[in-house]
Amino acid sequence: MTMATVRVLVVDDSVTVRKHLCAILGSDPEIVVAGEAGDGRRAIELCRELRPDVVTMDMMLPLMSGLAATEHIMAHFPTPILIVSSSTNRGELFKTYDALAAGAVDVIEKLRGDEPDGEWERQWLATVKLVSRIKVITHPRARLVGLERPRSPGALAAPSISGRPRCGVVAVGASTGGPRAISELLRSLPREFFLPVLIVLHIGEPFGIAFAEWLAGQTGRRVDYAQDGEPFASMQGRVVMAPPSRHLLVREGRLRLTRDAERHSCRPSVDVLFESMAREFGAAVAACLLTGMGRDGAAGLLEIRRAGGVTIAQDEATSVVYGMPREAVLAGAAERVLPLAEIGPTIASLAAPNRGMRP
Repeated sequence: MTMATVRVLVVDDSVTVRKHLCAILGSDPEIVVAGEAGDGRRAIELCRELRPDVVTMDMMLPLMSGLAATEHIMAHFPTPILIVSSSTNRGELFKTYDALAAGAVDVIEKLRGDEPDGEWERQWLATVKLVSRIKVITHPRARLVGLERPRSPGALAAPSISGRPRCGVVAVGASTGGPRAISELLRSLPREFFLPVLIVLHIGEPFGIAFAEWLAGQTGRRVDYAQDGEPFASMQGRVVMAPPSRHLLVREGRLRLTRDAERHSCRPSVDVLFESMAREFGAAVAACLLTGMGRDGAAGLLEIRRAGGVTIAQDEATSVVYGMPREAVLAGAAERVLPLAEIGPTIASLAAPNRGMRP
């Protein structure tokens, strides 16, 4: 039985780096280097011509940036894109987030040279193969990051979950495809929405360090990384995220950050946040499990549903990866399965008038 071959287009402006990446890929019998490009325009041409299974994309390219090339590819001939970034400064980090929001699947740090022998190479090969299996969706130009403006309040209506008590706090979990999904969800909330929103996104160091700042700029909302011991009472009107490599939970009225063991190979873990909120707030929680690979969050979402809270999973059609939401649906954890565009308005409809919306 022959092994499936993954065809890869490697894009990097450094000939030395490009050849090294190609050599590593070529050492794996399941991978073939379909082509190489040294700038964004050539990347688009070769992607159109070769139709590879994966594009590995540097962000800092001549003639056309990696971000612009990603936007064009995802708008016209969507292909799984793996960002390869040195993440050395805030500007490049923001471009990486923009590329993820425009449809790139994942990001990996460039080889630094101080990693244990063979470790980065193994991760590189495994990530390329993983990304090749993701069926990406088209991103029309009108919906690309930076072109879509925040919706005005009331621009999109979604039915409320009738007969349910009003919620007092929102919890969100996401992984692959999460930057775009979280950004769109927050933009779809009305400006006067004032409930605290706690978020766990699987994005590791060093890439997560500026994500909260980027998300604030995308959504016009206050977004911060959680601080250990911070009183939950101070969360009103804020979006608070788990920092990279720390679990976020709520205990005895305070936010807590821990370096406890990973759950489902994840830290931060969605399950850790969701389970703590089920214990702390019970029926007052509205929780959403968005696009992502794996099963993190399904068990925690079930705990929230058992506690009487509102539970929502993103549907398959709008998910970049229907992994985490699917596990929640199979476990009976999701009270509703909704397209991404309907999740924010549905949550807004559950906000208590006296504390969830401000005039």
